[in-house]
Amino acid sequence: MELAIGERIKALRLASDLTQEELAQRANLTRGFISQLENDQTSIQVDSLADLVDALGISLASFFADSDEVPVTYSIKDRVTMDNKGATRFEMLVPGSTNNIMDPIFVELQPGEQLAEEGSLPGEQFGYVLKGTLTLILDGEPHTVSKQQCFYFTADRPHQMKNENDRPVQFIWVTSPPLM
Repeated sequence: MELAIGERIKALRLASDLTQEELAQRANLTRGFISQLENDQTSIQVDSLADLVDALGISLASFFADSDEVPVTYSIKDRVTMDNKGATRFEMLVPGSTNNIMDPIFVELQPGEQLAEEGSLPGEQFGYVLKGTLTLILDGEPHTVSKQQCFYFTADRPHQMKNENDRPVQFIWVTSPPLM
């Protein structure tokens, strides 16, 4: 069985709702190269392919696995770190989860850090605080969520997550559908 790398890259890019330009920027490649690759007009080196699939939120092993094989467990090395989210750590726990029904995320906020305020979105939000105390602002109203407590709400209301304390807060955040 021959693997059509260009077709697979294009399918994954479209499933992630990315333009060729956005994918190129994430993988430090050019839009022209992505276009040529997707149209099977060029080949790709393994290190560039690794950067490309990492930008798509999956591993090389997942990229080459039979499509029927879906992993069940994920380790810390499988996580995809997202920058510029307002958090010290913002990690997608399941690679490629932005293509799924729900998206589990690990978030660590240092004192004074906050995620961007979100407006009305479709779906639901769930979180479980592992460490510290989280301030959840929902419809402008603050809610305190302490260690071993959780939150759940429909995302059709303005919301934001903050650390207004003097210690770090860590929590698992599950969005459905994915935000990214």
